[in-house]
Amino acid sequence: MSGVFQSIRGLALISVLFLTACSGRGPEQVSEGTPITHIMALAEAEVAKGDYEDAADYYNEVERLHPYSVETKYAIIGAAKAYHEEQMYPESRAAAARYLDFYPTTAEAPLAMYLIGLSYYDQIINVERDQKNTFRSLQVFSELIETYPGTEYARLAEDKFGIALNQLAGKEMNIGRYYLKRGHYVASIERFRVVVDDYGNTPQTPEALFRLVEAHLSLGLTGEAAAATALLTAQYPGNAWQLDAAALMSGG
Repeated sequence: MSGVFQSIRGLALISVLFLTACSGRGPEQVSEGTPITHIMALAEAEVAKGDYEDAADYYNEVERLHPYSVETKYAIIGAAKAYHEEQMYPESRAAAARYLDFYPTTAEAPLAMYLIGLSYYDQIINVERDQKNTFRSLQVFSELIETYPGTEYARLAEDKFGIALNQLAGKEMNIGRYYLKRGHYVASIERFRVVVDDYGNTPQTPEALFRLVEAHLSLGLTGEAAAATALLTAQYPGNAWQLDAAALMSGG
């Protein structure tokens, strides 16, 4: 597994110890003598009511009181899902990472990794803000696609991977436009080239190529502008940005 998972899993151990310490004897109706089936039933009842944090508390009690039981496997992934429903993303990641540590080859392992990626993905903010959650979601989804290819969650990850990649490309475009408007043409070119060269075919690519035409012409680099126009024409013929680039090159 990659470094990002090593760090997540290190935090996972701290998180479960913290949760155990804070829980004391655990939720009401649960003690060391409570049958495991009863605790699971209480957790599932809370899920049915939409009380996801309480459900996670009960699932954690299964893990705490019966760590080597068959039910614990389902309790850990149940807690990860419940925490995610409650938008308690660090707790969801911690539970999902524990699951992957203990059960990396089970049928639910792709779901656990997906929940980790989704916890970052669901916190993606607009392109004017820091994109660390976007980058982390890409890391996790990429590993999910590679580790569990052909699974339902790998397919879901592929869809979200494309959206997250476009988000990062959009961030670069936002910075590039900022430089372009202020006449910092070399800096803007660097940003637009990242979009074209590093992010592949995203919805941002046609505009990035057009902006390269603009920036290069502003510097008097007609050869580079023509090359960007040719690439735009070859890849996106008839696109609005391609037509604007052709007009710009012809002096229109």
